[in-house]
Amino acid sequence: MTEHLFGKTLKELEYITKEVNLPKYTAKQIADWLYKKNIKSVDEMTNLSKKAREILKERYDIGLKEPVSVQTSSDGTKKYLFKTGKNYIEAAYIPANNRATLCVSSQAGCKYACEFCMTGRQGFQAHLSANEILNQIKSLPEFDKLTNIVYMGMGEPFDNLDEVLKSTEILTADWGFAWSPKRITVSTNGIIKGLKRFLKESKCHLAISIHTPFAEERLRIMPVEKTNPIKDVLKIVKNHDFGRQRRISFEYIVFKDFNDDKKHADELARLVFGFYARVNLIRFHEIPGTDLKGTDYKTLEKFRDRLNEKGITATIRASRGQDIDAACGLLSTKELKAKN
Repeated sequence: MTEHLFGKTLKELEYITKEVNLPKYTAKQIADWLYKKNIKSVDEMTNLSKKAREILKERYDIGLKEPVSVQTSSDGTKKYLFKTGKNYIEAAYIPANNRATLCVSSQAGCKYACEFCMTGRQGFQAHLSANEILNQIKSLPEFDKLTNIVYMGMGEPFDNLDEVLKSTEILTADWGFAWSPKRITVSTNGIIKGLKRFLKESKCHLAISIHTPFAEERLRIMPVEKTNPIKDVLKIVKNHDFGRQRRISFEYIVFKDFNDDKKHADELARLVFGFYARVNLIRFHEIPGTDLKGTDYKTLEKFRDRLNEKGITATIRASRGQDIDAACGLLSTKELKAKN
């Protein structure tokens, strides 16, 4: 069975070259072709001997795949659909002024079943490999325009941490894409075991999904609260030295008549006080099958202002892609239903 070279770390490439009796320095040459140049085949690695290329081609290919479809919003947002095996995943391209952000998926489906998330309705299907994660980035027509990557698409990144960390290593390593970790944010719903490891092994920014400051309410919409209480998650983060180069943010989807009143704002402010962090208030992209509704903008502004009064830096994230299947999991769910 043919393996993919794209998505391999330098150590993995060194193992491959050793296995096929090529000089160790060949691994660095291969990494250079994979992550710094635009090639589609092993044959294009012209500083490798013809014999070396033939040996590699017997067992390996590059492993890049184009998206199977794209939806384009009137505001410039694009939702790309990729096929991985029998599954479908999504990546959202979001241009804004002098920034262009790509939201990537780390899993097909998700086992955590958050009430407000369409991906959770699919259930868990598969972990994505580093190849499949990075393919969403490299195969993007707008690849050269990207300024930021956020791991906020389908799946829970800390549930697939080996491959997520491998992908961020390739993105940030000198032999890889050589991006600054400051351009990358990894989001989590609060998996404590993965959080501890991520804080130790990565220098990328961190985003934590809270969505309500009250444990019993959070449990109703986020079952992960039962095994990973948000108070314990925040305790770990509070005791970690982030330094000046690393940022933490808190994600808070605001739902009408559920978590959008003064009581919630005050408790949220109490919960995150003392963190050098930002609270991102997010308007809810409504999905079928839930009673949760998005709050109105005036209430959203009041909520933000209340947090600001309490000394918390809070901003309202601009809603993008409202005229397409922007909510995470909607596009892939439609595709899965159509195929079945």
